[in-house]
Amino acid sequence: QVQLVESGGGLVQAGGSLRLSCAASGRTFSSYAMGWFRQAPGKEREFVAAISRSYGNTYYADSVKGRFTISRDNAKSTVYLQMNSLKPEDTAVYYCAARPSFLVVTTDHDYNYWGQGTQVTVSS
Repeated sequence: QVQLVESGGGLVQAGGSLRLSCAASGRTFSSYAMGWFRQAPGKEREFVAAISRSYGNTYYADSVKGRFTISRDNAKSTVYLQMNSLKPEDTAVYYCAARPSFLVVTTDHDYNYWGQGTQVTVSS
């Protein structure tokens, strides 16, 4: 089992940047594929980015491709989401999630563990 704690959210102007972090407990972080999802008010939770557990293969939603970068540091049991060129439509609660598999997926119901979320607000 793994516990996830996100940090780094906040208020930023359009065009700005934020870096989200997700710290995981436990000794087996490297065995988990990791993902970031977000949920805006009145909308369903949606996939943002994911990274494989070992080789760092990355996947992105089309809406963030070229602006967001997911990375991980297995020694620190942490996954990051660097968000650049932020837009007001990126405003949401951002969640990290873990999946004990080498397979990376983009569907939220396939992730087993979730953090509590961190709010990102982008003003226009």
